[in-house]
Amino acid sequence: MNHNEVSSVLFVCMGNICRSPSAEAVFRQKARAYGFDIEIESAGTIANHVGEQPDPRSQKAGQARGYDFTGIRARKVVVDDFQQFSLILAMDNDNLRGLMKLAPEEHQHKVKLFLDYADNYEHREVPDPYYGGSRGFELVLDLIEDASDGLLNKIMR
Repeated sequence: MNHNEVSSVLFVCMGNICRSPSAEAVFRQKARAYGFDIEIESAGTIANHVGEQPDPRSQKAGQARGYDFTGIRARKVVVDDFQQFSLILAMDNDNLRGLMKLAPEEHQHKVKLFLDYADNYEHREVPDPYYGGSRGFELVLDLIEDASDGLLNKIMR
């Protein structure tokens, strides 16, 4: 995998208000720092929050680390996303299965678990922090930062 192969990334969780918009904000900043011009978006596998801003707790935790959530609004994954994006990263196995059911066969190779790129944690899934306390949002950011660095390093090679 190199920069020419990855020109766009879509991060996906269930509602697109906690994990995937946090990944979008983190990855956008880190990709810029690496000097990459990559299209970066996020989406959800359900449409319950379409048009909403990220959860205020996600924004608060992310902004405390210097991440910008400007312009991020929840949307649902659509079939065209599989054509448009070169990499589609699910936050957990449930969303991975949902994406694989929706993805046309010729694009299924683009769908992966985001934490497959993490180097410093044993977690395989980014846990949904929605019903937990503030520590859950911090863990989500820790995992996203690690996987973002891992993915960007892999793209650089």
